This record gives sequence, structure tokens and C-alpha cells, in this order.
Amino acid sequence: MQQFTIEDLRKFSPCYDPTKYLPENWQGTVIDILNVTDCPTEDRLWVVLRKEFMTDKQLRLFAVWCARQALAIPGNESEVCSNTCDVAERYANGEATKEEFAAARAAAWAAARAAAWAAARDDAWAEFNSLVYESFGVKS
Repeated sequence: MQQFTIEDLRKFSPCYDPTKYLPENWQGTVIDILNVTDCPTEDRLWVVLRKEFMTDKQLRLFAVWCARQALAIPGNESEVCSNTCDVAERYANGEATKEEFAAARAAAWAAARAAAWAAARDDAWAEFNSLVYESFGVKS
């Protein structure tokens, strides 16, 4: 596994100097970075989830895993997004075409836009109703 140093980390232009969590003479692997529990999780992932350390396939499969974890949360279920995960996983493994991947991605974006529009509409309607009730002195 590839070894890297504090200087290598500095080349990524982090928000703070890596010596906040690691000694100046530190050297290690991505596994070592992931094991630095004093450092916030999102910062450790920021370091290791890059093409310098992972292949496109590994990055795509990790993204699919993350999406599936989010879809497993009650209320987040989505057949379109689940299908998109399936296609993305197959694409990462060389089992789906670019066209299949593009179509699944487009369907997922369309579903996300529709959900965002519906949520915004519902919020606006609720706010409108609240204002109408207030103007007549009625509690909703």
C-alpha cells in the first residue's frame, strides 16, 4: 500500500495544517489516516477519497455504498435511486454501458428535482395557509 507523508498531505491544500493531528515526521497509508480517530471523520475521508489513493472503480463503488446506506434510512427509499445504484455498480464493474449509466443518472436527477419541487411547493403552501389563518385570527 502506498506510503505518504505530511508534505504529501499539504499538497492537497487542506483547511488546516495536518500537524494538528499528526506529528511533523509522520508517514503512513490511507489505512493509517482512517485510524487517526482524533481527526474528524469527514477530514479523514477528504484525504483518502481521492484518485491519488483509490481507483475510479473504488471511488464509484464507495459512492454507491454511501448512497445505499442513505436509501436504507426509513423515508429515503426510492426505486429510481436504487436502480441507479445498481447501474452505477454494474458500470464500475464493467457490466453496464456509458449509455445505461447516463440514462440511470438522468432518471435519478429527474426524481431528485421532482422531490425538491414537491417539498418546496408543500412548504410554500403551508406558509401561505399559515398567513391566511393568521390574517383572520384563526389558529391552524
